[in-house]
Amino acid sequence: MRIRGEIAHGTEEEEEIELEEEKMVAQKRYTAAAVGGGFSPTPAAMKAVVVGYALTSKKVKSFLQPKLERLARSKGIVFVAIDHNKPLSDQGPFDVVLHKLSGKEWRHVLEDYWQTHPDVTVLDPPDAIQHVYNRQSMLQVVADLDLSNSYGTVGVPNQLVIKKDPSSILDSVNEAGLRLPIVVKPLVAKSHELSLAYNECSLEKLEPPLVLQEFINHGGVLFKVYIVGEAIKVVRRFSLPDVSKRELKKNAGVYRFPRVSCAAASADEADLDPSIAELPPRPLLERLARELRLRLGLRLFNLDIIRAHGSKDHYYVIDINYFPGYGKMPGYEHIFTDFFLGLVRSK
Repeated sequence: MRIRGEIAHGTEEEEEIELEEEKMVAQKRYTAAAVGGGFSPTPAAMKAVVVGYALTSKKVKSFLQPKLERLARSKGIVFVAIDHNKPLSDQGPFDVVLHKLSGKEWRHVLEDYWQTHPDVTVLDPPDAIQHVYNRQSMLQVVADLDLSNSYGTVGVPNQLVIKKDPSSILDSVNEAGLRLPIVVKPLVAKSHELSLAYNECSLEKLEPPLVLQEFINHGGVLFKVYIVGEAIKVVRRFSLPDVSKRELKKNAGVYRFPRVSCAAASADEADLDPSIAELPPRPLLERLARELRLRLGLRLFNLDIIRAHGSKDHYYVIDINYFPGYGKMPGYEHIFTDFFLGLVRSK
């Protein structure tokens, strides 16, 4: 058994080494072609789609998985790491710049680059990304949309923004008419902390700035809707369980939770009540995604959606995330390679 294990482990290592060697060869060919004045040596090289990426090491590991790189390479897509020690304008040429870095300096670099390279697709515009990093403005876009058709309605939970004085939270909650329990989230969406406040006394212990969101029972399941351009993929995830009136009276204080929708196991294969497991209607999601792409100015994001428990067609968007963990999305490598190729064809 040990020998078999060692053989399997060795094979896996060899595959990783082989992939790294192929990446190095591709990088050298790309660099040589760029220095030599482009990809003119061969017709195949001329068709290459070059995606420059500026991602954290964690994001590189989760997104640039071997299955994506292999499929991309077979379709003529080359991923090239952007060197932060060199001017961005001196690098490339790129067809697409894919990024998820924070900081004003990087934003300025990217904005300057985009002005001088308008033919390059930047995923996504820095100003548009900033919009969804603020939970106050993030969901307002959905609220303004007020989507309702024959397939259902889409809204947002009642919510309240507290920026400074924690002693005013209780009065503000009562004035806004928010009902307990209340979901507590940081105002800045870069943090995925989540808490649930069960009673009024606990509200004054909270530390602003934050968003208070009325908790809606939803059967303990949320729908994570991944959007990549015009492509949509929906998966189920276990979420916070419903809170009964009895539990509300029994519990007190504030309970902190991990990144619920990310850490939770997939609910796609779980034996659930059909009324809870049923996915939102496709036409409803397509219209919602189309409207948000236009209003947000983003092409890479996901929505956390819940359906009110006991309702067949009343949905709520509770969070929007830019460039989420696509590596967990089934078949993401096919969706992204088609997406990158489509961007270049549409120019």
